[in-house]
Amino acid sequence: MKTIFPILFFGLIKDMVMESPYEPAKPSVFMLNREKGNFVVLKLNPAIPASGALAKIEAVMKNYNANEPFEYSFVSQEYDKKFGNEERMGKLSGYWAMLAIFISCIGLFGMASFAVEQRVKEIGVRKVLGASVLTLWRLLTKQFVVLILVAAGIATPVAYFAMQNWLSHYPYHAPIPWWLFPVVYMGALLVALGTVSFQAIRASTINPVKSLRAE
Repeated sequence: MKTIFPILFFGLIKDMVMESPYEPAKPSVFMLNREKGNFVVLKLNPAIPASGALAKIEAVMKNYNANEPFEYSFVSQEYDKKFGNEERMGKLSGYWAMLAIFISCIGLFGMASFAVEQRVKEIGVRKVLGASVLTLWRLLTKQFVVLILVAAGIATPVAYFAMQNWLSHYPYHAPIPWWLFPVVYMGALLVALGTVSFQAIRASTINPVKSLRAE
């Protein structure tokens, strides 16, 4: 004959990822055993140094079980065990992205310098005919804007599918916001225009007589 034990439920909570973050949450039941416990979860007062709080906790534990060693871990350490690789990968990707942006700016600066040198005579003639600095700036930066827009059109689907593939390893993940790619490309466009504009404005303000004489 089966023995039936009455169980009192105190409430329900949403699914909790207790094990691997790469797997869906399993059905779980949390039970309170007043006679035996393997561990205790405590929240430390942030105003008290951790070393002092741990010393007091250890003293209380020794009063109840002096034969067991006092072992502890912090939530941040457990979090690092599960997501430490992702955080390190994110930081490393950020460093490589900064290096790539720096190298790209150097390349854009060189391309802008070359483009200006190739059009020195044209710039001089346009200035003699009354072209403004803004008009010349638009003329010199237009080709780079087109290149950036073409690169953005190619990179968007590649980046989107790469991000989706990475997020697919996690059962619970945030969706990719629709505004992410426009913001990133707008930032890239501003950086590129800032790099190219230096050469464009410098070429637009040169005396046209010197430009034509150099030719």
